[in-house]
Order: sequence, then C-alpha cells, then structure tokens
Amino acid sequence: MKIQAKICGITRLEDALSAVAYGADALGFVFFSGSKRFIQPENARRIVQNLPPFVQTVGLFVNESAENVQKILATVPLTLLQFHGDESPAFCQQFHRPYLKAVRVQSTDDMLHAFTRYPDARAILFDAYVDGEYGGTGHCFDWKILPEKMAGHWILSGGLNPDNVAQALHETGALSVDVSSGVEESAGVKSPEKMRQFLFACQSNC
Repeated sequence: MKIQAKICGITRLEDALSAVAYGADALGFVFFSGSKRFIQPENARRIVQNLPPFVQTVGLFVNESAENVQKILATVPLTLLQFHGDESPAFCQQFHRPYLKAVRVQSTDDMLHAFTRYPDARAILFDAYVDGEYGGTGHCFDWKILPEKMAGHWILSGGLNPDNVAQALHETGALSVDVSSGVEESAGVKSPEKMRQFLFACQSNC
C-alpha cells in the first residue's frame, strides 16, 4: 500500500511545487501566528491556486477562534483542517470539513483517548510532546509506546527526516507520515533535495 506523505509548513510556491513533483499527497499551511512557519492567508491562497487538482491542502490551527478559522476558510480553499491545540470535539466539528486532530504524545493512553474523544476525525496525528510547542520541533516520541490496535486512521509525525523515515515506517507500520522541520533548510524554507529523499524513502517502503 502506498505511504501517504504530507509536507507541512509550506510558505513558498516553489517549495509547494517541488513537494508535489516529488510525490507529496498533501501540503500543510500553518495559520498559527506563534509558529516560525506562519503564513498569511492571502499568500496561502496564491500557492493553493497554483497547485495541481488532486493535492490535499491542509490548514493547521492552534487554539484559534472560530471566527478567525471561518475568515481563513473564506480566503483559502482548504480541503482538510488540522487542529493542533486543545480544541474540543465540538469546536473541530463546527466547520463541516474533514479534520485531523493532533496529539502531543506522552503516553499510550494519550493516543487511545484521542480516538475515543474525536471519533469523527479523519485521522489522529501523533506528534512529539515538547512543553510550550505545537509541532515542528524536530523531536521524535518513543515509537515503542504506539498501541498495538487503534480505532481509526492515524498519522506518524514528530522528528521525521530523510534519514529515519524508512526506519520509522518499518518499526511502526505507519501508512501516513507528516514532516516539517526535517525537510527544511531553515524554518519555513524547504530543501528540494531533502523533500526528494524523504518522499523517495516513503515510496520505497510501499
């Protein structure tokens, strides 16, 4: 089965087009102003308008107000929402869009609880817990604490890069991965070569 891969923290059109050319299934746009990879909605719209038709576009939000989420949705034609903060199920559901719920993993129970609390999420995204940070930290969590059985789709994230993604896929059995800092030259600036290597490693594990 094909490994699905999302490149997150896109801020430039050239990076988006390179990611797609090398086989990315989805691109993530960070609308959290506290992130080094924050993108203005107008800039995200310009990038999305230049993408091929079957690429998923994902908007990442962290404890954002419903009003601001709606404003961004009115500007950027996103296909998926990703909530990376402390959002409630009701908050995530109100936009009537498929969504991903990120969990900053500290224990196996964190992961199991997420499936119970967000049963209608398209998938649960497992990221490393770093105090005060919401993704893009470059840190892995202990893959050994992944539950043997899960109640829905899930995405492996946190500290992945071209050098460890093949091992991660082998050890975890993940079918979907998310990468941000692991394919960058600097925050928000992607490395075409790192993206190529990362996505080639994913495709080689099909």
